[in-house]
Amino acid sequence: MGFTVAIVGRPNVGKSTLFNRLLEQRKAIVDDVSGVTRDRQYGMSDWNGKLFNVIDTGGFVADSDDVFEKEIAKQVMIAMEEANAVVFMVDVATGITELDDSMAAVLRRTKKPVFLVVNKVDNPERMLEATEFYSLGFENIFFISSISGSGTGELLDAIAEQIPEEASGETDENSQLPKFAIIGQPNVGKSSLLNALVGEERTIVSDIPGTTRDTIHTHYKLFKKEFILIDTAGIRRKTKVQENLEFYSVIRAIRAMDEADVCLLLIDATKGLSAQDLNIFSLAVRKGKGIVVLVNKWDLVKKETNTAKEYEAELKKKFAPFSDVPILFISAIEKTRIFKAIEIALEVFENRQRKIPTSKLNEVMLKSVQSYHPPVVRGHPLKIKFVAQLPTHTPSFAFFCNYPDDVKTPYKNYLENQLRKSFNFRGVPLRLFFRKK
Repeated sequence: MGFTVAIVGRPNVGKSTLFNRLLEQRKAIVDDVSGVTRDRQYGMSDWNGKLFNVIDTGGFVADSDDVFEKEIAKQVMIAMEEANAVVFMVDVATGITELDDSMAAVLRRTKKPVFLVVNKVDNPERMLEATEFYSLGFENIFFISSISGSGTGELLDAIAEQIPEEASGETDENSQLPKFAIIGQPNVGKSSLLNALVGEERTIVSDIPGTTRDTIHTHYKLFKKEFILIDTAGIRRKTKVQENLEFYSVIRAIRAMDEADVCLLLIDATKGLSAQDLNIFSLAVRKGKGIVVLVNKWDLVKKETNTAKEYEAELKKKFAPFSDVPILFISAIEKTRIFKAIEIALEVFENRQRKIPTSKLNEVMLKSVQSYHPPVVRGHPLKIKFVAQLPTHTPSFAFFCNYPDDVKTPYKNYLENQLRKSFNFRGVPLRLFFRKK
């Protein structure tokens, strides 16, 4: 289960700068997904081998003073409920404001760890001024400058201490079952899909006890198929959360994603692919999850002869470079192709588990290298000598070569496409690493 940290604070205290700092450590290694938007409000951070999700609440608030107080209070409430830890950010340059005071009052009620982060402390004079923030009454207090990054290491150490070592407590038969998460934006039909799949035959459904209260796990056994559905659809629809649904559903989606093997990403056929959908898609790719894209409400779209084909081509263009994903047109209400969706999800689950014998892998991939040589680097030919699959959750391959740092993206893409062509990895992100032999 992923550990989630939410950054809260009033506008302009530097939340986004800190957010980008926390993700920076990771960008160099994993973010080789092109087209990942820069303005996303959530991502992953890796500190000393501990991974956690970071959510910047700033990206979810409307910029006007009167709306502010209410909106921010709501966000803080949601962050407190949904995240495992909260980073509360204040600004030494303005001192303690009323808004800071009222947020602190809300945050003091939570049992979860709160890290008070005083930003813009970049000289000794400001360090002195910063001591007034002790009066807010939080014991974990950090003085940082998020622009230069000073002090962020200590903050990350403290967050990392809160993250439990991977507890591998799942030994029962449920841990072996495929886990599918239904994710997508509000009102796209997640609940309808779940109800259509589970149907009225409530007898075949058992809610597994001991699961978290905000994602319902449904053990599904039907037509000789067995898997677990993780549902993120409105479990506790509180009225006060209604307006802030987008933020809420994003946190939910991220948490469900962490638990799942395959994500069923629902898109509204009548609205097309939004930026938020793409955000969720690229996060699932970066987390190495299997993905099946379901275009829901297809019954409401006016059909011409090639509608589905064109729609699919259009989607694949937007998903590039990872366009090897199954796309299915469904209607949860009319139950069109929803069981097909489950069959495909099970296939993607199989693909994600696929281990390729080393001999076969080398036979195929070294042929591909022969038929299209890597470009010459500074007058030296780049040679790939050996390929091995790594023992990871997501299919990952190590290519051993003489100049690992000089393998450029186009050639990486070529190798990935060859892997996909020869072995079925449909719906599964692949990771390619280049190492010195």
